Amino acid sequence: MKKLILILTTILAFGVSQNALAQKQSIVDIAVSNEDFSTLVTALQAADLVGALQGDGPFTVFAPTNAAFAKIDANTLNSLLEPKNKATLSSILTYHVVPGKLAAADVVAALKKGNGKAEVKALSGATLTVVQKDGKIWLKDENGNYSQITSTDVMASNGVIHVIGDVVMPK
Repeated sequence: MKKLILILTTILAFGVSQNALAQKQSIVDIAVSNEDFSTLVTALQAADLVGALQGDGPFTVFAPTNAAFAKIDANTLNSLLEPKNKATLSSILTYHVVPGKLAAADVVAALKKGNGKAEVKALSGATLTVVQKDGKIWLKDENGNYSQITSTDVMASNGVIHVIGDVVMPK
């Protein structure tokens, strides 16, 4: 647990200077301004979710990077971006959003209380499990796949972003 707290503290300290500016921007503004989230922004636009994530919130977004999206077969990803698959894409994207603002400290407290495991309900209605494994924090989706939380507490005016290394998928 001490190692986990040290890792989170280091990540938090690194992000503090960026967070002062980010707190004046919405989750969408931050995503748009970061090249690592261009695929996420394209997907949010295709699913008509930009307006929702510019709302008051608060929201906790587990944001996959472009590298995370690149792990999905290109044909599958391109298919999801088509208008006919808007509902499926929306379901996947809202699986990455939790109502409320869960900062890293909240997640660590929940993991401690849950003996290394905590469940959160996504906007899609499905459940994500947050687990501590190998000294790191991971999201476990309903299919049993894991995505490492690689950066935490990117604070926005309407919530918080935690960066993840894989796209999580609902059943």
